Amino acid sequence: MRDDSERGNDPVDNYDLVIVGGGMVGASLACALLPVARELKLRVAVVEAEQMPAPGEPVFQPSYDARSTALAYGVRAPFERMGIWQQLVEHLTPIEHIHVSDRGRFGVTRLDAERENVSALGYVVENHWLGQVLLSRLAQHGAPEIDFIAPAQVEDLDNRADGSQVRIATAEGERTLNAGLVVIADGGRSSLREKLGIGYSQSSYEQHALVANVSLDRGHGGVAYERFTDSGPIALLPGEDLDGQARCGLVWTLPEDDVDEVLALDDAAFLRKLQERFGYRAGRFIRVGERFHYPLKLVLAEEQVRAGLVVLGNAAHALHPIAGQGFNLAFRGVVALADMIIERRREGLPLGDLHALQAFETARHSDQFRTIQFSDRTMKLFTSSQPGVGLLRDAGLVALELCPLGKTLLARAAMGLDQPAPKLH
Repeated sequence: MRDDSERGNDPVDNYDLVIVGGGMVGASLACALLPVARELKLRVAVVEAEQMPAPGEPVFQPSYDARSTALAYGVRAPFERMGIWQQLVEHLTPIEHIHVSDRGRFGVTRLDAERENVSALGYVVENHWLGQVLLSRLAQHGAPEIDFIAPAQVEDLDNRADGSQVRIATAEGERTLNAGLVVIADGGRSSLREKLGIGYSQSSYEQHALVANVSLDRGHGGVAYERFTDSGPIALLPGEDLDGQARCGLVWTLPEDDVDEVLALDDAAFLRKLQERFGYRAGRFIRVGERFHYPLKLVLAEEQVRAGLVVLGNAAHALHPIAGQGFNLAFRGVVALADMIIERRREGLPLGDLHALQAFETARHSDQFRTIQFSDRTMKLFTSSQPGVGLLRDAGLVALELCPLGKTLLARAAMGLDQPAPKLH
């Protein structure tokens, strides 16, 4: 694999697959295909707007303010088959317990990895580390089957049933890439999705997610907290210790009208406010890093496939961060698409066939619908102020705590084990 700035004057422009976007979703798809790309003579181009990091082993510098993602336990097996798990685990924090509670009420549910006979219910990874591991894998083992073209911008896409043409702008000028299948994985604000006239539905939650890292006065014990409050949920994810302090990832859901006020607080006032809202279940908050925020919306693309085209990841669906299922849902789509591509390639069938892509979309529908509905309805249930709803929430959490089967079903859903096992080769 070569950085575009080092390419020759006569690049190969014909590919079987072009992936637009080399972030966590696009790079995961490329890594999923890598183990069989040579065997299947599969040529893949990944087009990414950002500069490709230098080849070599990942050099990871932990940062206090790094953003993190919760990985479901179910991602482990596909990552192992991709050949990256052994390296990824070097900087993963296992989630051994999940604690769900409703502020000011008695309802609580606890999930435990040991009880479910697994080593962890999930894992927390810094986005930067996951990205480095994926890109390093492609840099070291991708050539010549997988070509990473960066930095590059997609200027135009001519999508047709018999093949697509992707026109890109690079530092050396414009190029045209021919492909039987194009995957759009350039994120929730996909400009290419809009250029193609793919509409989307959007529903605002009238909330913002405030994201930061915080330190506690004691170890986090591998516990992930989902703390529901009358103004929105607060999630606390266990992270790697840094500078001798226990570090956790915070996702604090705030009403739009409260965001500016909370952002304007100095660190001491912010920690007091957070402590008041969250309580002392995890300990005392003693440090907060840089704060980020973004509006929360449910966004669904109206089309996820066309002949020769797939919309994947946040470009296809962006959901509320409650329960941390956004990337996990996208990753299950990555694995399913990789399985489809491998199967059709082995059978000598065209990758961009509309009927095959529609079958892929249909197969993904139930998982998408269930995951999106769960996050949407859970958020609305636990922020409802309607009379009697609080008591119903309490009764539900208590009943779940007392029902081993119910806890196991919830744990399996959280771990991503309620879906058919992926093939991946």
